[in-house]
Amino acid sequence: MFIVSLLAVMIVFLNFSPILASAKDVYYSNEVAVLVYHHIDEIEQSSVTITPRLFERQLVSLQRKGFHFITMDQFKDFKTTGKPIPDNAILVTFDDGYESFYTHAYPILKRLQIPAVNFVITKDLDDPKRPKIASLSKDEIKQMTREDPNIEFQGHSDELHAMKDGKPMLSNKLLLNGKLETEVEFKSRVLQDTRKCIAKLKELNPSKNVDAYAYPYGSYDDTTISYLNEAGIHYAFTTKAGIATEWTDAMQIPRINGGSPFVRPHSISNLIKQAKREQSQFIGSK
Repeated sequence: MFIVSLLAVMIVFLNFSPILASAKDVYYSNEVAVLVYHHIDEIEQSSVTITPRLFERQLVSLQRKGFHFITMDQFKDFKTTGKPIPDNAILVTFDDGYESFYTHAYPILKRLQIPAVNFVITKDLDDPKRPKIASLSKDEIKQMTREDPNIEFQGHSDELHAMKDGKPMLSNKLLLNGKLETEVEFKSRVLQDTRKCIAKLKELNPSKNVDAYAYPYGSYDDTTISYLNEAGIHYAFTTKAGIATEWTDAMQIPRINGGSPFVRPHSISNLIKQAKREQSQFIGSK
């Protein structure tokens, strides 16, 4: 009996002692790795779809290795005032506002007490079952924000997450009745769409500022940035890989794709470390 008990203690020690040791490692300070996900599904497969099991195992692996998940408010305070954040800070983001965030991701995030922000395409809020992949409903968003204030919803455009003539609608002038939009028409379209997106999300959670945005298709330029700023957006997230620092342009925040089925639980931390190394090399070469 004593030998069995001793073996049990040794197994527990071997299983958990590496976790305790690695949790003390500091990979970066005063920086944030922003992870991006899209769709969580048991059956459907794509380059931006992962299973709930893989999603949970990624998050648990990061927790065990000493990464710390922060809220959107913490991220904003860090960017705006330089307010301290934990070492190895991570912000979890989702794009598109799929219903799978509610059905699969949210229960995991809630159980693990991990904050997240979802960038929502707001045109689908009125008819969430219409798209090929069901979108979040207004009631689902209200429920999540009521139950957990650290789950946030920000903008991914209202109707501009689309292509026209092979070009992203947010950052390109459109042909209207055979004529290219004027600069005034282009600006008006972007401003109206962004303000509509903000208003719809603000209605669902009046206590939160809606001032962050994920660029549809990752497409933007200086003109896009200026129009979004004028509409009330102060933080914008790209599809470019990297780590966000206090000095990173708040309208060009890089992210790391964790939502690929090829990103295994043991390798997601390596992606973050790689982004950190590449950023350090880039800064050092300047």
